[in-house]
Amino acid sequence: MKRTKASSPEAEKAYLLVEALQRRLVDKMESLGAKTPFEPVEWFRDKGRHGGGVRYVATDASMFNRASVNISQVHYDDSPSKKLASATALSAIIHPQDPHSPSVHMHFSWTQLRDGSGYWRLMADLNPSIEELEDTLQYSICLQAAAAGQYDEAEAQGDRYFYIPALERHRGSTHFYLEEYNSGDKEYDLFLVEVVGNAAIDCYANIVRNVMEREKVASAEDKAAQLAYHTLYLLQVLTLDRGTTSGLLIHDQNDVGILGSLPAYVDRELLLSWKAKLPAPQDSLLQRIIEVLPDSSPSPVDEDVKLDLARVVREHYRAYPKALTLQASGGVLPTTVDNHK
Repeated sequence: MKRTKASSPEAEKAYLLVEALQRRLVDKMESLGAKTPFEPVEWFRDKGRHGGGVRYVATDASMFNRASVNISQVHYDDSPSKKLASATALSAIIHPQDPHSPSVHMHFSWTQLRDGSGYWRLMADLNPSIEELEDTLQYSICLQAAAAGQYDEAEAQGDRYFYIPALERHRGSTHFYLEEYNSGDKEYDLFLVEVVGNAAIDCYANIVRNVMEREKVASAEDKAAQLAYHTLYLLQVLTLDRGTTSGLLIHDQNDVGILGSLPAYVDRELLLSWKAKLPAPQDSLLQRIIEVLPDSSPSPVDEDVKLDLARVVREHYRAYPKALTLQASGGVLPTTVDNHK
């Protein structure tokens, strides 16, 4: 099989950009001392007819709890009736094994509609299990320098998007999020995404390197804090994250990749303790999530579990479509799912 690519010049430029960001992030992570290189895994949308993607996954379990750096381009050049012409994206998550090293999530995507219009989605958020204010401040300063004119709005949108109402807390310590961003100048927007992406990658690599140089020994309490935070991460992704849900509802050809952000282990009992705090029907969704997780402590989230989780999320929103209104929003509601009609 071969992946086809979108025909528009804007989509081609977006693909070259996310491909370069992918390579930069993988190189930076491998340079930190990974014993084995990241491994490419390719996937195809409709056997490549409508594109697909490739994700690089970490193979050094001593350094990474989980790491997935995915780029994709889905297009409908042969389906002029669809509102969506193409969607090109980088979606990356790094969960280090060391509890003192923060996780990071990044997403940069270009969505192009049939009429030629389009917009960017930019996300970069630092996710420490054990927060170090020095690291949080460093990441915030890097993003602010990269996008001085957009930072205040991106921070405000990010703080709204990554808030978990049921637990009255955020996922992550630093949030940068711009939804449906379009300044009217395509070349400037492309440049902005490149600058923000490079800054997010380079700054994160420096933070992890600095943590490694501190040589802190992870205690049992530190590891417990990491497991609890990873459990919170899974809760936010599967019950609130609009981008994840959209990807799962649109197709089932990359479920493992779409759920690549999930950490390797979570705490089922902690998830269960949060069930009563969720509004209906999300409490039912959480119950079904818990049921497909292995009954062990901690509970592993391997590829088979991801496939089960994808099925659970898909079935839930098909049964309760109005529950989509309970998902996270930065202030602008994305229209990804509707644009595929």
